[in-house]
Amino acid sequence: MQLLSRARRSPGVGVRLPAVAGGQTELGWFLTAQQRGNDATRIRPWTEGNAVQPLVHGSTYFAVLAEALARVGPGDLVLFSDWRGDPDERLTDGGATVRESLSAAVLRGALVKGLMWRSHLDTLRFSNRENRTLAERVNEVGGEVLLDQRVRAVGSHHQKFVVIRHAARPADDIALVGGIDLAHGRRDDADHRGDPQALPFSHAYGPRPPWHDVHVLIRGPAVRDVEDVFRERWEDPAALSRLPWQAVPDVVHGEDRQPSVLPPPAPDPPPAGTCAVQLLRTYPQRRPRYPFAPAGERSAARGYAKALRRARRLVYIEDQYLWSADVAQVFAAALRREPGLHLIAVVPRYPDQDDRLGLPPVRLGHAQALQIVRAAGGDRVMVLDVENRDGLPVYVHAKVCVIDDVWATVGSDNFNRRSWTHDSELTAAILDRRLDEREPRDPAGLGDGARAFARELRLELWREHLDRDDDTGLIDPGDAIDAMRSSAAALDAWHAGGRSGPRPPGRLRAHPVVRMPLWQRLLAAPSYHAIVDPDGRPTWMKVGGRH
Repeated sequence: MQLLSRARRSPGVGVRLPAVAGGQTELGWFLTAQQRGNDATRIRPWTEGNAVQPLVHGSTYFAVLAEALARVGPGDLVLFSDWRGDPDERLTDGGATVRESLSAAVLRGALVKGLMWRSHLDTLRFSNRENRTLAERVNEVGGEVLLDQRVRAVGSHHQKFVVIRHAARPADDIALVGGIDLAHGRRDDADHRGDPQALPFSHAYGPRPPWHDVHVLIRGPAVRDVEDVFRERWEDPAALSRLPWQAVPDVVHGEDRQPSVLPPPAPDPPPAGTCAVQLLRTYPQRRPRYPFAPAGERSAARGYAKALRRARRLVYIEDQYLWSADVAQVFAAALRREPGLHLIAVVPRYPDQDDRLGLPPVRLGHAQALQIVRAAGGDRVMVLDVENRDGLPVYVHAKVCVIDDVWATVGSDNFNRRSWTHDSELTAAILDRRLDEREPRDPAGLGDGARAFARELRLELWREHLDRDDDTGLIDPGDAIDAMRSSAAALDAWHAGGRSGPRPPGRLRAHPVVRMPLWQRLLAAPSYHAIVDPDGRPTWMKVGGRH
């Protein structure tokens, strides 16, 4: 109970600061209801009065989740959605598994409902068997976990969140949102030795791949909005799976193909902190239409585009897939508009798979995206990857963005066209009203002031990547950029010199881009556009280049 108790005591992260900004800044950073472009949703433009805590690393998230699930009882509600779920993944060392934790909650009288992506076949390195097994085991004890394939062709449900509502303790209600699946390979920590329960992966990462990822813990009114994301999908009347080779196995296995009726939603949890939270989503245009997004929703793409128009000094991102020309153009436009703006991106050194057929399309999109942002920003663009202290590359699965220490996002959407148009995604955009009064107090010079959550999230990540115990030289964007650049250069030089002498502090290295011959680019382009990074927008948006 210690982790959740600590979260309740603090309205956000970092040092407690008395200064609080006015409430009008949200209009400049967040999408209005009209700008979301989807008036069929019940999701509010944003909510205020939330406490938000970053959960960096799968081990941190899983420990919080295990504790939260252990506290649910009769009449409580547990809702979750995920891209992959391994029933035997342990949430803590020697502790309960995902299946055991969810099943125990059911047996104590909680109502447990889940939406797992149905997934492609395991022979294609997906998780059809694992997701089905998790659903079956939880359903055996009285839960209701459905396999949801209400997506476009070659699409997926990529949202990763858990909502816990307490019948008698609304102040304890939480939502957990981010990029971490309930799956093998995710339970790593700051040392990046990897999850003891590894999954098949690129050989470049070793037998126990190191994994970097981020989630957030939310308390307050935004919990109800995350719950409504689940309710909208749950109440979709479309068939869970329509293709015969999907529907027949469901019938043979006795799978539940008709969602039950959810109980009426409880009122908002009480205010818990100082953060405004806006939920950004992606849904594609689909036939039959989503009733809650008839033309799809692209608020993730729109939210980033709006926030980047206010960027002045530093955009920091961590992302698994920075490989779309469409997305890169949004960042490039910001770099061209603001000559003092810097972009730092932390990405995986290698793709997650190393098969000969799958690599070229991935490398094609990645190379194109980096070429676009570097052409716009020159040496103001720094692309880095991460290794652990043994020199083994760390797979960056996080989906994080921090702009000028004001606006921050943590979620499931990657910086590619698939995530911005095609698959279901959910991201929390956070704007803390608490001001961080350390200099510079207003890095962008727009009067917004540095915000506690955004600045502390960036600093927590940078302290780890740079092997720092404090924030010296990391608060001012100019000094911080120099620190990142010099640290990566020192580590690169140490490797280039044969690892002679003490290893310099820091884990960042300059990210290499594989050059592809023209013939390989031409062969890779069709599969890249059709399968790896498809476009889920309506035709008129594709033609007009709009989101």
